[in-house]
Amino acid sequence: MKIQPHISYKDNTMHMEQVSITAIAKVIPTPFYCYSASAIKDCYLDYKNAFSQQDTLICYAVKANSNQAILALLANLGAGADVVSEGEIRRALKAGISADKIVFSGVAKKESEIIFALNNNILQFNVESEPELTLISEIASKLNKVAAISIRVNPNVCANTHAKITTGKSENKFGIPIAKAREVYKYAASLSGIKVQGVDVHIGSQLTDLQPFEQAFAKVAEFTTLLKSDGHDISVIDVGGGLGIDYDENETPPNKDAYAALVNKQLGHLNCKIIVEPGRSIVGNSGVLVSTVVYVKKGEERQFLIIDAGMNDLIRPSMYDAYHQIKPINHTNDKTECYDVVGPVCETGDTFTKNRALPTTQAGDLVGILSCGAYGSVMASSYNTRLAAPEVMVQDDHFSVIRARPTYDDIINQDTIPEWL
Repeated sequence: MKIQPHISYKDNTMHMEQVSITAIAKVIPTPFYCYSASAIKDCYLDYKNAFSQQDTLICYAVKANSNQAILALLANLGAGADVVSEGEIRRALKAGISADKIVFSGVAKKESEIIFALNNNILQFNVESEPELTLISEIASKLNKVAAISIRVNPNVCANTHAKITTGKSENKFGIPIAKAREVYKYAASLSGIKVQGVDVHIGSQLTDLQPFEQAFAKVAEFTTLLKSDGHDISVIDVGGGLGIDYDENETPPNKDAYAALVNKQLGHLNCKIIVEPGRSIVGNSGVLVSTVVYVKKGEERQFLIIDAGMNDLIRPSMYDAYHQIKPINHTNDKTECYDVVGPVCETGDTFTKNRALPTTQAGDLVGILSCGAYGSVMASSYNTRLAAPEVMVQDDHFSVIRARPTYDDIINQDTIPEWL
């Protein structure tokens, strides 16, 4: 049975590192997220070791999981941050990631966000459009600041991933077409308050094949050479993130060493600092969403496993038709049956899987949805006025709550009834 790193069965009970998930569930009611600190650390160090022969800054993609405990863990290891909002900048700074390791991406940077980033002297803006470039120049000039920028080029490369997470095709909203980007660099160099220092590319998420990267990086190498011949002092190449993880037992994503070797092969001769922005591949396999079976319901054509986690807790299966392994927390039954695993949200889309063979399960049993460390809790909502699942971090033989479950009053009191009602 293939399961995540740092997860094993001991006496037929799932453990994360040295801690029994069942023991946690006796203290913290389900549903809850549980993360392995060691898994996160090991994945980050895999990147660091793979790129050790190159001048590289590993900027964790905060959007994957922005919990302060995870950011602090990575900050202590020397990580930078790839952010897409002022809120994520604030999170990274508060967790101890220095501003000179923060890269600001995103297609809709507002004036207030740009001001905040400039006042904190971040490392680089990854610019997505000409209007954004103009606005950054205007703001930087007013503040007597210089904004170091990289322009995100869109290489029109198919990432062979889900349509909703591909970003490097010409039809996507991200970046500037590489055929047009030379003109935009010329424009950037003419602006006050702007320091042109880099080239940025990011073609998508959950890539399990190196070929799209190879195609994109080859285009970036050719384009960077052209920019240097135009007189631009390009010293940074941001290769983005996107390396996938093994959600399915049969998936085998490329390892970090092969990825780093490809980066060096395609870009190493340009003598630029490399920025890598992994997110999912650092935290994805660190997490499990633990849930309790509320009912087993037999329909005319289907058998439903109704659990207390819903699409408001984990939206990936509903939004992306994403596959997650689902395992019993207490594995005491080798007999299997086919179930649709569904949640309590009042939506047909609140479905985690259909017609999947799982160990025969009863109401009250605990199940774990694996590979939930990325784009799980961070995308959660309180739809149906459901309380957000708390988050727990495990290290060795102890665990700690790193985000508590809110109360109903916490949610309801966010609303204000006007005096005139």
